[in-house]
Amino acid sequence: MTELAQRSRTILLVDDENNIISALKRTLRRDGYSILTANSGKEGLALLTQYEVGVIVSDQRMPLMSGVEFLRKVKLLYPKTLRIVLSGYTELESVTGAINEGAICKFLTKPWDDDLLRDNIREAFLQYEMERENLRLSQALQSANEKLSLLNQNLEQKVADKTREITHSINLLQISQEILEHLPIGIIGIDDQNIIVASNRRAEVLFRQPPASCLLGLMVSDVLPEALLQLLQGADSDNFVRLDDSIVRLADGTSMRVLISAMGDSSRSKGIIMVLSPFKET
Repeated sequence: MTELAQRSRTILLVDDENNIISALKRTLRRDGYSILTANSGKEGLALLTQYEVGVIVSDQRMPLMSGVEFLRKVKLLYPKTLRIVLSGYTELESVTGAINEGAICKFLTKPWDDDLLRDNIREAFLQYEMERENLRLSQALQSANEKLSLLNQNLEQKVADKTREITHSINLLQISQEILEHLPIGIIGIDDQNIIVASNRRAEVLFRQPPASCLLGLMVSDVLPEALLQLLQGADSDNFVRLDDSIVRLADGTSMRVLISAMGDSSRSKGIIMVLSPFKET
């Protein structure tokens, strides 16, 4: 035990005889305790309202309030404080009940042995400090568990919110995909490597891909006719140049209105979106 910890130990000595108090103080002074004294149980109770006391040593035979009566009150009010009574052998019967009910933790006889008294008080402080440390750890654990429970609740709420957000996004994506598939115009997404990364059903039909196949993953040079490839060469995806409503005539005589726009206005995607709307020229 460090010197600082020893200095923080407060002991209360209760006896109606000042010479006994003085003798106890001389015996205990070398152990570095902070020593409080009282000449009656009433004075002792008053001191306990002002100081945090770890150990009490009380005489049994005192007027108005005996040591056992005093220590019974202490047990009710300050149950963690360790309580030691000093008494003669002739008074053993009067304190036996208090020992059995736990009002007294130690019984030492008068005249006392200094070393035995000091050892018992030292052990009592160790027990008192261990119980306080256990209480502190228990409270710290309870506080940590409460914080962890709150964090788990917050995490569960965030997961639930995120799940709803993802579900909503998936639903919107599915709706958008369905709309895209049923549009009467062809839509093709081309990345910056000139690979087709998106297409709808109308685009598949326009470029005569078998129903079981798709345009995804193909090079535009393997799919699009020369007229459209030449149009793409004029689009600059890095600078977001737009070619609006260009008209292209394919080799089979089909005419198309073509809109080309760079991707990236509302996403991090890089590439080109091509919208194709076949029409009959009059």
